[in-house]
Amino acid sequence: MRLPRTLPRSLAGQLFAMQALLVAAVVAGCAFFAYASGRSQAEETAARQVRAAALAMAGSPSVREAIRTPDPSAVLQPYAERVRADTGIAFVTIMDPDGVRWTHPDPSQIGRRFIGHTERALAGETFEETYTGTLGPSIRVVTPIRDGDRIVGLVSAGITVERVSTQVREQLGALGTAAGAALALGGLGTYVINARLRRHTHGMNARELSRMHTYHEATLHAVREGLLMLDGRRRVALINDAGRELLGLAPGAVGRRVDELALPAPLTGALLASEPRVDEVHLTADRVIVVNTSPVVGGERRGTVVTLRDHTELQALSGELDSERGFTQALRSQAHEAANRLHTVVSLIELGRVDEAVEFATAELELAQVLTDRVVGAVAEPVLAALLLGKAAQAHERGVELALAEDSLIDDGALPRSLAPRDLVTILGNLIDNAVDAASETATGGGGPVPAQRTGPVRALVTVTALTEAGELLLRVADTGGGIGPDDADEVFRRGWTTHGTGRGLGLALVRQAVHRNGGTVTLGRAPDGGAEFTVRLPLTGRAAGAKVVTA
Repeated sequence: MRLPRTLPRSLAGQLFAMQALLVAAVVAGCAFFAYASGRSQAEETAARQVRAAALAMAGSPSVREAIRTPDPSAVLQPYAERVRADTGIAFVTIMDPDGVRWTHPDPSQIGRRFIGHTERALAGETFEETYTGTLGPSIRVVTPIRDGDRIVGLVSAGITVERVSTQVREQLGALGTAAGAALALGGLGTYVINARLRRHTHGMNARELSRMHTYHEATLHAVREGLLMLDGRRRVALINDAGRELLGLAPGAVGRRVDELALPAPLTGALLASEPRVDEVHLTADRVIVVNTSPVVGGERRGTVVTLRDHTELQALSGELDSERGFTQALRSQAHEAANRLHTVVSLIELGRVDEAVEFATAELELAQVLTDRVVGAVAEPVLAALLLGKAAQAHERGVELALAEDSLIDDGALPRSLAPRDLVTILGNLIDNAVDAASETATGGGGPVPAQRTGPVRALVTVTALTEAGELLLRVADTGGGIGPDDADEVFRRGWTTHGTGRGLGLALVRQAVHRNGGTVTLGRAPDGGAEFTVRLPLTGRAAGAKVVTA
């Protein structure tokens, strides 16, 4: 049989019971101490009062004069009663050295012996004692009456213990009221505090809170998505390992404001925004991340919960997939064009024009083979060679000529393994795509005004330079487009910058990110034909601190 629970289940309930008992114990202890202290003070006050009265009467000349008379009681009794009434003490007894009373509150006790000790007083000492006499237990003081060097009598003044207890009980009533008020106030405060604690702990007990904290810590370290929590002042309240890695933050990021973390401005703006953000793509120095933010509703201060997903690999794969799609379309177009050319050659042969057929077929083969031979002979790196041939086919389909500069030369094995082929594809592929877009638009009249120095028919040309020199890999892409204006030169590598409408503008930002990962530099200048010219330099022996963007 299971025993019933004797303690409240929730942590707030347990704390309430403990605090209530503690408050009750403190109030009871204070009340007992106040009672004991009050009683002690009352007894001490009574002792001082009766001592003062006894000493005053013993030193009075009229008392000594009355003692010399044949009937001292006739004079001393009225005097003693008057003193007793004025001072509020219980009794004043004046007696001879033998202890026979001359005065007493009860006249019938006059002439009888004093009940108590007188030895110390007869020895000349004033002393205090608690003794039970005719009026019951009393606190009394006995002092000698001197006439010169002789002790001619004794004075005893006292106050009953019952009267002291009555005074203490009167004070105890006020003390009980104060203690009750303190207990009620303490209980109310304890209830309010624990109600708030119960609301914050959702009624869970200590074991449940401990188990939740353990699961919470394990989840934060195990989840692969980045999790960032901001408080109402936009300070980092919590961040897991994945979030710190995605944002490139040091371990001491908790407690700092978001605008102090040196994050890119668009990403900082998204984290500081009060409205929710859904699947926004942002770039850090090395990663492409998808950001979702959700404001916290309720609580003392509003905050923000941020989730971060790493799309660096996905973005790279997406770029490669786009390139493969472009290659496929180019091959399909080339196959269709080859079929047309083959039909032309067959038709010329059927018409008996063999020489014209041979000439036509040879001319087409030479045009296709020139760039292939040039690329294969100059670029021994297979990834770059394949990329150039594929982009040349794509450019040809759009009416743009892709040319390899005469000084291009990359020997086999010149590129280190630390230089990822995927980064080369990202850098050169995006630069060529942008150059082809710009050249084709200018050639068709859709890319803005043709530069003034260009005369005659507009030729859509993209020139690529790829070579290794002085321990660096140099990649340069120049086009015959309209170029980039001075106002846009500083913004061209920012995510979202584009001249082709919304939904684009990520390519050059990815170029800068890949260059940064490999410690290189990217330079924007003007091509000889007036278009844009991008120059990337990547170190082959070591990596610098990061990418540097230079505008010429």
